[in-house]
Amino acid sequence: MPLDFYYTPVSAPCRAVLLTAKALNVSLNLKIVDLQRGDNLKPEFLKINPQHTVPTLTDNGFSISESRAIMIYLAEEYGKQSCLYPKDPKKRAVINQRLYFDMGTLYTSIYHYYLLALWLRVPRDAARKQKVDDAFSILNKYLESQSWVAGESMSLADFSTVASVSTAEVCGYNVSSYPNVARWLSAAKSAMPGYSEVNQPGLEALTKIIQSVNKPLTTQL
Repeated sequence: MPLDFYYTPVSAPCRAVLLTAKALNVSLNLKIVDLQRGDNLKPEFLKINPQHTVPTLTDNGFSISESRAIMIYLAEEYGKQSCLYPKDPKKRAVINQRLYFDMGTLYTSIYHYYLLALWLRVPRDAARKQKVDDAFSILNKYLESQSWVAGESMSLADFSTVASVSTAEVCGYNVSSYPNVARWLSAAKSAMPGYSEVNQPGLEALTKIIQSVNKPLTTQL
């Protein structure tokens, strides 16, 4: 049976799962959830995810939400021989730490500064901007002496992080201020399986939303 993947294309966590599935050559039955229309609050969706969040994955009756948990599940269930989530405890621990860093620090700061302003018109302020800067400074340090987020090999951590960083980039964040991050992002865009096919369309959709929100109002005379 196919794996049903409930998602919204503009969501960075959703795109992180799509990148993971692409790299693992796992086929997903894509089901777009329109949050504006309340698809995530319908009884049939609440039955598989009471938290009513995307992304959500169902696999032959098994349901799991939270993007990083989904990514790990896919790697362990369908990519047992993949180097994206190696069995070595120390390597895996670093990958896990970077995934938690993205969830709790990097993406969270981007969400609170850029996306809350976009979706809920929450005013941006210097404190929220500083948290984005701090998160990028840490990521820049992680990448100081290595090619990828969790070491010298691409891993699950890169898929989650690239979805977050590319989101900040299209929102207007100056990634080039962090040379190690900029180098890594450039490499990821060219080397990551399916980046242009999977991540880019969601970014383009997000860009259109940003442009629509920021479009000057015109007055008809």
